[in-house]
Formats: sequence, C-alpha cells, structure tokens
Amino acid sequence: MKRLLVKRALDERLLIAYLITVTVGLAIIYSASSIMAESRFGSHTYFIRQQFLWALFSMAAIWIICKFDLERLAVYSVPALMASLILLAVVFVMPARNDAHRWIFLGPFTLQPSELFKFFMIVYLAFSLSNPKRDLKKIGQLIIPYVPLLGAGLALIVLEPDLGVGIVISVTALAIFFLAGTPMKFLLATSAPLVAAAAVMVFVIGYKKARVIDYMASIADPLNGSYQVKQAALTLGSGGLIGTGFGDGRQKLFFLPYPHTDFIFASAGEEIGLLGLAGVLFLLFYILWRGLKIAAAQPDRFGYLLASGMVVTLFCSMAINIGVVTAMLPVTGLPLPFISYGGSSLVISSAAIGVLLNLSRKAPKA
Repeated sequence: MKRLLVKRALDERLLIAYLITVTVGLAIIYSASSIMAESRFGSHTYFIRQQFLWALFSMAAIWIICKFDLERLAVYSVPALMASLILLAVVFVMPARNDAHRWIFLGPFTLQPSELFKFFMIVYLAFSLSNPKRDLKKIGQLIIPYVPLLGAGLALIVLEPDLGVGIVISVTALAIFFLAGTPMKFLLATSAPLVAAAAVMVFVIGYKKARVIDYMASIADPLNGSYQVKQAALTLGSGGLIGTGFGDGRQKLFFLPYPHTDFIFASAGEEIGLLGLAGVLFLLFYILWRGLKIAAAQPDRFGYLLASGMVVTLFCSMAINIGVVTAMLPVTGLPLPFISYGGSSLVISSAAIGVLLNLSRKAPKA
C-alpha cells in the first residue's frame, strides 16, 4: 500500500528533554563558575548571565529552524560551508587564547567557526548524498568534491589546534557516508590516510604528543596522568554516591582546571555524586534515543541522513568529553553538549535539536 506523508506535531518529548537538560546545565554552570566569576570579573553571575543569553538565543534558533523546509534550505549549504571555511581562516588573525586560534571575537561575545563548519557539513553531506544521480560506487564521485572541501576544513581546524572537533567532524562524515551506502572499501581507503596522518603528526612532528603520553600513563592509573586528569579523577572520586551537596564542591576552588567548560562533568560529579550524574546521562542519552527514533521514521533519504548526522555529532561530542573526564581518552578540550559553558557549542547543539524537531513532523502513514 502506498505510504502517504502527513504533517504531525513536533516531538514534544525531545523538546521537553532538551529544555530540562539546558536548565540543569545552567544550574551546574552557575555552581561551577560563580567563585571564578567573582574572582575574575567581580560578579558571581558573570558566566551564568552570558550562558542564559546564549540559551535564549538557542531557543530562538530552534524556533526559526522549525519554521522552514530544510530540504529547500539545504541548497544553500555549499555557500554556507564555504563561508565557514573563510571564518576558519579568519581565526588565525585573531588573538590567541590558551595558545589556540579557535575563536572570532565580537565584542563581549566569541564565535567558534569550527562549530559552524561541523553543522553545515552535515547539511551539505545529507543534501548531496541524497541526490539520486550520485553514484557512491564510483570512487571519483566521492573524491570530488568531498575530499578537497572537507579536507580543507579539517586541516584548518587541526592547525588551530582543535583536535576534539576535528575528530567529531571526521567520525560524523564517515558515519554519514556509511549510512548513505558508500562501499566499505572506499571508507577504509579514506580512513587509512587520516589515521596515518594523525600518527605522523603526533609521533613525528610532535602535535599533541605530550597529551598522548600523559594519556598512556593514565591508563594504568589516572593519578599518573597530567594535572588535568589527576584533578578530574580526584574530583569525580570525592563525589561518591550522592555528592558533597549542590554548591559545596571544593575542587572548583581553582584546583580543577576549566570546571565550567571542559571538565564540568567532573565538577558536577563532586557535588551531585554518581546518582546525579546518572540522571544527567539519562537526559543526554534520552535526547540521542529520540533523535534515532526520528531518523528511523524519516520517509526520505535526505531526512534520514540529516537526522542521523545530527545524532552522531552529538553522541561523539558527549562520548569524547566524558571519556576525557574519566581518563579513558586524551585531553581534547571538547565541551559537553547542553551542559558546558560556551555559546557556540550550545547554539550549534541546539540547532541540531531544531533540525531533529523539524524532521519529527514528517511521518509516514500506512
């Protein structure tokens, strides 16, 4: 029987889970950053005020995304991706922060172009690979135009340096190609040079070599790792089952580096304990599960690839951040989506939710 497409209400459960998660994130950010904000800026609400504004902007972005036909807008993904490439080059003329050129400074706000590149890359790949004229069994149609375009973006991101986002983009792109039906031999042929280049950069050129060495040392015992890994292990361990109490953590008193950004999962674990972190993980994975349900229900190839790409990129960011905090992965400097402080991360992660909510309104009817 031919299936008819009908419009339905957006996925309310996904929206509610998102709103709860962002609210929880705001509370955790305030607890983790208030003392640092008072010390640096003379106001204990400095970071939370900034994040609250970004949260409002993120919700506005979701509302706007839900109003448009994404497949019609996707035709503009190529110029959007090219614009993000230009912004990736602009960061190198901006002042460095923590020895990295990752941000464009716009007055009191900052923009991280790598996050924009990641988002537009997913839209571009979903739109391009859903074209019925695209023959994925021909290696020539995979090399051009994907390798030059994505390779340029990855190269600029690695040079910033931003290894975490580079890994997320690489895994997300490979996942989309796989789901689109690209033969495994082509994916392996593409992955091998990436792995070889990474090995040369780390062990020959010395890119992030110290972090890799620290990671190897921390495998047997986290307390043998870098200062960040040691403090993260101590912070998580001190939380126990129920935590020290919300707002009563001690490691945020300038012991744990970046307690409101990269290591917010550890900072939260000290105060709300294992049970509290289990609740946070439940919210995050519930969002991913709803995203997978939406992807599986898509009636067309474009929607399926687009929804899947958004879920994969969110999962990768979550897994890498938590893996770093628990000493399972080398330190990468990647925030935890919806929880960590940071405008670019929150807006782009929220835009991914907006895409999923938009796609959730399309459903097949038997």
